[in-house]
Amino acid sequence: MKAKADTPFVPLNIAVLTVSDTRTFDNDTSGQLFVDRLTAAGHQLASRVLLKDDLYKIRAQVATWIADDAVQVVLITGGTGFTGRDSTPEAVACLLDKQVDGFGELFRQISVADIGTSTVQSRALAGLANGTLVCCLPGSTNAVRTGWDGILAEQLDARHRPCNFVPHLKQAAACESRG
Repeated sequence: MKAKADTPFVPLNIAVLTVSDTRTFDNDTSGQLFVDRLTAAGHQLASRVLLKDDLYKIRAQVATWIADDAVQVVLITGGTGFTGRDSTPEAVACLLDKQVDGFGELFRQISVADIGTSTVQSRALAGLANGTLVCCLPGSTNAVRTGWDGILAEQLDARHRPCNFVPHLKQAAACESRG
């Protein structure tokens, strides 16, 4: 697909959450890749948090961002597998007003080239809640790269046609002057 030339780029305020029991900000390559990609695309990092895999802490953080008028997109990496501690989909699904079924389907389709049938174990999902797009991806850096490059870069760009998520997102709250 192509971008529509007369449509301006709209920078979005994007929050990044890494869910991991072992990572720190120093070795969180997945979360950092999201930050690098979104800022290189012209978007703004609204917030970055790293949490242990705890369903209620994940849910509370995502709910806070959904309620925040300044956050338009939440990108989550980690906690989507099948271990006993993986709970990101369960934490997030109940917060969504509408699920974007095609997100997980497309993520698994494009992941097949890299990881083969192991893609069936991906519980990637996305949805809209209070005008906020929430996307959950696996915790590997390669999964974040696949999700951003293969889906999110275009779907978070107002110029992408025939459609993108930008018109469905809440308008970011204007920054107030400190004067």
